[in-house]
Amino acid sequence: MTEMTATVRGSDRTGRRVARHLAEMVVAMVLGMLLLGPVWRAAGSALGGADTLARADVAALVMATDMSIGMVVWMWYRGHGRGATAEMVAAMYVPFLLLLPFWWAGLAGDEVLMLGGHLLMLPAMVLVALRHRHEHPAPAARHPVVAAVARRWPTGLALLMTVDLWIAPTAFSGWTLLVLPAGYLLLGTVRRQWADRRLLAVQLVGLVVWGALAAAALSAPDRVAGVLVGLGWLGHAGWDVAHHRAGRVVPRGYAQWCLVLDVAVGITTLLAVR
Repeated sequence: MTEMTATVRGSDRTGRRVARHLAEMVVAMVLGMLLLGPVWRAAGSALGGADTLARADVAALVMATDMSIGMVVWMWYRGHGRGATAEMVAAMYVPFLLLLPFWWAGLAGDEVLMLGGHLLMLPAMVLVALRHRHEHPAPAARHPVVAAVARRWPTGLALLMTVDLWIAPTAFSGWTLLVLPAGYLLLGTVRRQWADRRLLAVQLVGLVVWGALAAAALSAPDRVAGVLVGLGWLGHAGWDVAHHRAGRVVPRGYAQWCLVLDVAVGITTLLAVR
């Protein structure tokens, strides 16, 4: 009975580890698509390849590449071996490669290619995860420079998210200013930071200030509204710096990410107005 119980518990732990591994892969794949998509669009516009990227076969392979890059980065970070990583990359490409001959022959449409590729991808990922379920990933040794870059991942995330804005500056709506204080209030509530009422009072003052700025932008002419929005986002960067130094209300990683995002949105909004 003791051996049976230990076996069951070991199976439960293995199952949870596999499920967590798959969940992490899905998140990494989605982030890869979200972050690298703007890079492909910018490159396509600059090189005149937008029509090529719009083809279903090219789009499928580009999507598989984006997902693979995000997944490889995360698997490397988690210390998975090269074999498991290579097989998971194959799970991204093989479903599309199996369906592409049918698409090229006109026997399958764009929707079949995309939907079918994703439906086949999921069981392929499960098979790879089950095949390597007994492996225990160990943290990989990293160069100090790589470790420093990894610690600054919020900055890299924000920079990737704003690639499109630098290529084609956009004047944001005044409504977006309300997101700035709302994010801090929401995270502060989730993290139960309001035991100190002064912290809550400061956040409510911020809500009033950016709310008033949003109201002014929404009622002003377009050019003036754009300037107010740009300055509002840039002003919030100082708010991020103060909270990053204090280490309160929001995680430091969020404050770091928000700082870079605020500066990028503020500057590109002002460039769009100009």
